[in-house]
Amino acid sequence: MQKRIEPISGFDRKITVPADKSISHRAVMFNCAADGGAKIENALMSDDVLSTIDCMRALGAEIEVNGSTVTVVKPADFRSAELYTGNSGTTTRLISGLLAGKSGEYKIDGDASIRKRPMGRVITPLSLMGADITAGGGNGLCPLNIKGANLKGIDYVMPVASAQVKSAVLLAGLNACGETAVREKIKSRDHTERMLFGLGADIKADGNDVTVKKSRLRSRDMRVCGDISSAAFPLVLAAGKKGARVFISGVGLNPTRTGIIDVLRGIGADVEISGLHDESGEPVGDISLCYRDSLSPMNITREMIPSLVDEIPALAVLACFIRGESVISGAEELKVKESNRIKTIVENLTAMGADAEEKPDGLIIRGKGFLKGGASINTYGDHRIAMSMAVAAALSESGAVINDSECVSVSYPDFYDLLGGGAGTHI
Repeated sequence: MQKRIEPISGFDRKITVPADKSISHRAVMFNCAADGGAKIENALMSDDVLSTIDCMRALGAEIEVNGSTVTVVKPADFRSAELYTGNSGTTTRLISGLLAGKSGEYKIDGDASIRKRPMGRVITPLSLMGADITAGGGNGLCPLNIKGANLKGIDYVMPVASAQVKSAVLLAGLNACGETAVREKIKSRDHTERMLFGLGADIKADGNDVTVKKSRLRSRDMRVCGDISSAAFPLVLAAGKKGARVFISGVGLNPTRTGIIDVLRGIGADVEISGLHDESGEPVGDISLCYRDSLSPMNITREMIPSLVDEIPALAVLACFIRGESVISGAEELKVKESNRIKTIVENLTAMGADAEEKPDGLIIRGKGFLKGGASINTYGDHRIAMSMAVAAALSESGAVINDSECVSVSYPDFYDLLGGGAGTHI
C-alpha cells in the first residue's frame, strides 16, 4: 500500500504514544512462564506483540485480550509446538532462550525479514549452555529447531550489545544448573533484568554484568508505559518544524533507553522532563519539547548506540534540518534490523534531496536546513524507516510517497494520525 504524505503547516500537540513494545513482549512472555495468572494493562496491540501472544498460546497458555488489556488466565505448559513469530526479532530470540531448557520439541520461524536476521548470535551462547538448537535455514538463520535439554550456567561475554541476546541467555539461565552470567562492554536496555527481578527470579545486576540462577517465576499484574522509541517521531517533528511544540505523557524513561533525550539536549533542543514516577519497576514521566532555532549538528558515537539504536532513523531525519555535518558511528547493528537501516536511511534521504553518505559503521549527513522531498520512499517493510521518512516528508517542501506504508502496524498502528492534516491519502 502506498501513502502520500503532504507537508505539515504546523505541529502543536499533547499526545500519548503507543505502549512500549519491548516491555509488552516481556510482560506477556514472562507472565506466561510464571506461576499463576496476571493482568497486563496498556499492552501494545501491534503485530509484533500479537506474535508473542500467538506463540505463548501455542505453548499452552490461556490468554484473553480485551482492548489493550492482556490477561494471562493460565500459564504455558510448554508443550511441543511449531511457532510463527511474524516480523518480531524480539519474540524469536527471547523465546529461543525460554524454550532451550524445556522438555518439548519446537520449531521457530518467521516472515521473510526474520529469515534474513542473524540468529547465530543466540545459537552460540545457548549451545554453550548445552541447548540442542539448530538453524534449519543454514548460516544461522531461521527456522530454528530446538529440542529441550539439560542446561548448565555459563559466563558469557557479549560480543555485541544486544538486549535480545542478553535476554535469551538470562531466560535460559532460569532453567540451568549453576549460575549464568552475562557481561556487556556497553550496557544494553535492561527491561528483562528489571522484570525478572519483579517476578521473583534470583537475578542480580552489577554495572554491565548480570547473573541469574535457576528460578521459578511468580506472576504479577503490570501496566506498560509509553514507548520512547515511538515518542522519537513527534519529538523530531517538533524539533524540526518552526514554531512547533509537543507534550508527550506517560513515556518510559528507563536510563538504558533515553539516549535520544541526551542527543536532543546536546544539540540545543528545548526538552523538559516532568512527572517522574515508577510504574511496574520502570521510571515513567512526561516529555515536552519546543522548537528552537539554530540547533547544533549531532555526533552520535558507539557508546551511545545501545541507548538509542531504534531512534537513529528519526534522528537522521532531524539532522537534515540542522545546518552542518552530523555523524553517526559505531552503528553496525543497524545493518541487521528489519532492513539494513544504514543503507535505507541514506538511500531515502538522498532521494529527498539530502546530502547523506553511508559509512561502514554509520552515516554522515551534511544538513542544509531543509529537505526538498518529492520522492517515492522504499521502506523495505521496515516500520521505523516508514515512520521516519513520513516525518521527513511532513517536514519537507514537497512531501513524499511511502511505499509499504502499512508496515508501521508492527509498532505504531495509528502512526499516520500523528501527522494530522498532513497524513495524506492512500494511493
